[in-house]
Amino acid sequence: MSWTIFRVPTGRKGDLDAALADDVVARQSRKIRDATTLGGPAGELVVLIEGTPEGVARAETVLGPVGTKLTGAEAQQLFDRLAEEDQASAAGVGLLFSD
Repeated sequence: MSWTIFRVPTGRKGDLDAALADDVVARQSRKIRDATTLGGPAGELVVLIEGTPEGVARAETVLGPVGTKLTGAEAQQLFDRLAEEDQASAAGVGLLFSD
């Protein structure tokens, strides 16, 4: 699965919402977190888009004017932290339903 990560200033939330409403982008998996919860700067959001190569490419096109695309080690580190968050959440749900 392809993915991309952007940082978006919180003041551009309206623009972000409009970009995420794009028909192709709306069909991709999207995660939005306050950057401070992931060790980033205050006043920014981290946006992860996962999906088809075409959907991720479209997300990069519509999010480009709204935020900053992250690349390299910084992008991979944030992706890994979001994946760990999902795994921890899934493990917690499992504990609720186990004996």
